[in-house]
Amino acid sequence: MSTVVVKLGVGNTASVMFALERLNALATLTDDPVRIADAERIILPGVGAAAHAMELIAQKGLRDILRAFERPLLGVCLGQQLLFESSDEGDAEGLALLPGRVTRLPASKEAPAPHMGWSKLRIERANPLLEGVEDGAYAYFVHSYVCPIDANTIASAAYGQRFAAMVNRGNAYGCQFHPERSSAVGARILANFLSLPC
Repeated sequence: MSTVVVKLGVGNTASVMFALERLNALATLTDDPVRIADAERIILPGVGAAAHAMELIAQKGLRDILRAFERPLLGVCLGQQLLFESSDEGDAEGLALLPGRVTRLPASKEAPAPHMGWSKLRIERANPLLEGVEDGAYAYFVHSYVCPIDANTIASAAYGQRFAAMVNRGNAYGCQFHPERSSAVGARILANFLSLPC
């Protein structure tokens, strides 16, 4: 068994695969339902619109597989948003691994959308994914929609408003930012994910 990166065709898969390679991780990029179901752990990256990504997941026969997966699963950027029940973006239905609805990030002169750049993480509660990550560490974000802060939020960030930057419920984990572009902090988070027991 190995780490599988889900190939949707709408993701930042090349940079994710390169980041895993730097960590000497055995990782496979695939959209094969059998290989994904048998994986030791899954990374679900995504860039683009939630509704389109969920359509691709359904077309590839991955919806039920991702929902039923019991080992560690990490959603990255749009991938985190897809873990929730629904999204304002295209009125999309998500994977419902976490409760709540993803909403549009309000734009202003002080904080125009999309949120693009480095922002501080505020650790909300201890979690294995955050082992060795300091409160106030910076991560790199690119997004126009935000996930709600609730009991499943393990780290938050602020841009116009505070939102869930990292989440965890059961075996489902998420990073709203791009760990593969977040320097040593992102590498540590990916390494922590690869170390989670299966």
